[in-house]
Amino acid sequence: MKWTLSAAGLLFLLYPALRPWHDETTAAGAAASMGSTAWVLSHLFAMIGFILVPIALLEVHRTAAITFWVGAGLTLPYYGAEDFGLHAVAQQPNVLELAEAVRYNPFAVTTFGLGLVTVGVAAVLVALKLRTTAAIVFAAGFALFLPQFFTPPAVRIAHGVLMVVGCVWLAWDSARSQAEDPQFAAA
Repeated sequence: MKWTLSAAGLLFLLYPALRPWHDETTAAGAAASMGSTAWVLSHLFAMIGFILVPIALLEVHRTAAITFWVGAGLTLPYYGAEDFGLHAVAQQPNVLELAEAVRYNPFAVTTFGLGLVTVGVAAVLVALKLRTTAAIVFAAGFALFLPQFFTPPAVRIAHGVLMVVGCVWLAWDSARSQAEDPQFAAA
């Protein structure tokens, strides 16, 4: 668990840290960001993070793990469209219109939002069960995942720092608790 959750945290940090931050309100900026290999890799890092977290949560809180999987399942199709779809259309002359159509499709944005809210609920379940500072920081990172999209790049990168701190701290804190208390088990 500690390595899986730590890896997820690192991937959630790399996501905003490596993502290109050009002005995506212009065709040139959108093409530069979305058309780059860094765009694909950074979004892929987030997707892998969403896959790894519930695997780790199985050892801490099974209900939270299942809830997280539902949230990730609702979130990942949007990430796929954002990652691979926008990368594919980045060099089209109407990149801004195409990006808006992908990002703001009512079904896509609704499932994305519901998925991230569900992931946040799962993280809060972990915090409520464990009642540790590590679990609270972990929950804060996921509870803030959706709102951070409406902030400038520096705040989004700071959110990535919060994610790595929360995931790594929870991973190692839970590993310590499991070593000290054989009764520490998922419920």
